[in-house]
Amino acid sequence: MKKIVIAIDGPAGSGKSSSAKIVAERLGYIYIDTGAMYRAVTLEALRRGIAENEAEICKILDEINIELRTSPQGQRTILNGEDVSDDIRLPGVTRLVSPVSAIGCVREKLVAEQRRIGERGGIVMDGRDIGTVVFPNAELKIYLVASIEARTERRAKELRAKGIRVEIEEIKKQIIERDNYDSSRAISPLRKAEDAILIDTSEMTLEQQSELIIELANKIINL
Repeated sequence: MKKIVIAIDGPAGSGKSSSAKIVAERLGYIYIDTGAMYRAVTLEALRRGIAENEAEICKILDEINIELRTSPQGQRTILNGEDVSDDIRLPGVTRLVSPVSAIGCVREKLVAEQRRIGERGGIVMDGRDIGTVVFPNAELKIYLVASIEARTERRAKELRAKGIRVEIEEIKKQIIERDNYDSSRAISPLRKAEDAILIDTSEMTLEQQSELIIELANKIINL
């Protein structure tokens, strides 16, 4: 059975990561959370006090080692040997991950790594430029969207589950700001690939959206 590349793009809170994990598990594919990779770089920059210094971030990239490991608890993000899966989801990282992700040297390094991981197929990769930049020839491209209300509630629920106190209006504001930043940045902006299938998940359960993507994938796999 052939192994394909499934690219899932969309804005924050649209359900990319959650559905991508399920799709990968059920198809027996490898799941790659590209957002976690950018968050890891942002976390390291924050720890070094250089998160808003583009030149300094470019200098330390060769000192950063990021691994994505599978575990019974799901994918874990390892930064220089340390499990930072929870730390990369903290509000401070979320606030700065978009500008750090827009830095040319950061995208160049991580996109090269993402392509290396996915070159043999059999992967589900989610992000903001997977179908447009990282894997423009992916066999299946999905672009997820959802209302701002649905996305805000999902992100709040995710943070509450980790014991992080949240203010709904602040989360909504951060999502809107990130949408604007990601869509307008000069390098690899957030946009739908022309041949991507648009799915609005506002009124869909996680199970429903995952099943739809699996159905679309199986049609291609079984051709």
